[in-house]
Amino acid sequence: EEYIRELTGAILEELGYTVESVENGTEAVNLFRKRKEEGTPFAMVILDLTIPGGVGGKEAIEKLLMIDPDIKAIVSSGYSTDPIMANYRDYGFSAVLVKPYRPQDISKVLLEVLTL
Repeated sequence: EEYIRELTGAILEELGYTVESVENGTEAVNLFRKRKEEGTPFAMVILDLTIPGGVGGKEAIEKLLMIDPDIKAIVSSGYSTDPIMANYRDYGFSAVLVKPYRPQDISKVLLEVLTL
């Protein structure tokens, strides 16, 4: 949802990160591919597991792994009981961020992923 993207983007920028956000997994894959081809790849991505009416994190990570098998990707969701959230590494994710999250939660997870 737009307001979640805006809020999360603002938090990330406040933490010192440069942020680009998109509406769904298809757009994420396209932008990731474009930045990689331009030589300005993303350090990591955060994917929402469920996108109403769009491609979510599970489908997007499969395509992103084909582009970059070493991608650092965080899966985010409010559905903490989803099997992907419990076994995120099995699906190609580096970490998990459970909603609702606070700025310090985001900061902690991003720092952990950047040091992998």
